[in-house]
Amino acid sequence: MRRQGPPRGYVDPNWPFPGGPNDAPVIIYGYTPSFALALLGVIIFFLFSCVHIWQVVRYRAWYFFPFTVGLLFEIVGYIARTLSAKVNPYNLIYFILQYFFVVTAPVFLSAGVYTILSALIHRLGREYSLLPPKLILWIFITSDAIATVCQITGAALIGVKQTNREDPTSANNILLGGLAYQVFAIGIFIILSAVFIVRARSKVRQYRLTIFVFAFSVATLLIYLRTVFRLAETAEGLGGGLSTREVYFGCLEFAPVVLAVLLLTVWHPGRCVGSSISGVRRAEQKV
Repeated sequence: MRRQGPPRGYVDPNWPFPGGPNDAPVIIYGYTPSFALALLGVIIFFLFSCVHIWQVVRYRAWYFFPFTVGLLFEIVGYIARTLSAKVNPYNLIYFILQYFFVVTAPVFLSAGVYTILSALIHRLGREYSLLPPKLILWIFITSDAIATVCQITGAALIGVKQTNREDPTSANNILLGGLAYQVFAIGIFIILSAVFIVRARSKVRQYRLTIFVFAFSVATLLIYLRTVFRLAETAEGLGGGLSTREVYFGCLEFAPVVLAVLLLTVWHPGRCVGSSISGVRRAEQKV
């Protein structure tokens, strides 16, 4: 009978294997998560979500509510990550929850970003856009729905596979497809946004929206950077170099999302552009 060696993967020498029914023999993260980083994520996203909920209600910018849903997903994900860091890094349930919610949260953030371009087109003029604002909204909301279904399905199946100690490759491929589609969709969105902004630059200055447009552009690129990172990480699979070093998570997942949310909190579209993406009521405030 062949003698089995030690389990392949990361085992924290300072944290003995608990041996519980929901515990994996190795830490699937590839490292023991930082409690400080996880707690910082919970605090930051909680504060941002409170401010965004207040702003959505204050400016009646209901179209931007998907962005708040993304923030709520981030909170749940980072709470689960704090449990991994402080209570038990081997626990599969904590890992699955943080993976599911942190991976899928930016899908809702990007949905909010898509609505901003439609609001800007109504505010500055449809003649500057390559496509009608309603068509842009429907195209990218539909794309976001497809990406959401693929990523939620893939992330959920990865959780099931990990719980059953099965090979998660097929589930990982579903998640990979959702991320690849989202990278493609955001790339097309960036091109359409850039063309519109260049064409409407005189109106941007006229309505004193230069700073807001800059904030919107940078936030979009930050979310795109994060999605590209997740695509590369998923392509490597669990246990790859990108997923087993927390410095990549901190610099390419946590930081870009925090900065993007910060920009769209300070320059909230409800205040800067208007309360409606149909142009019924426009913001009177100047940035």
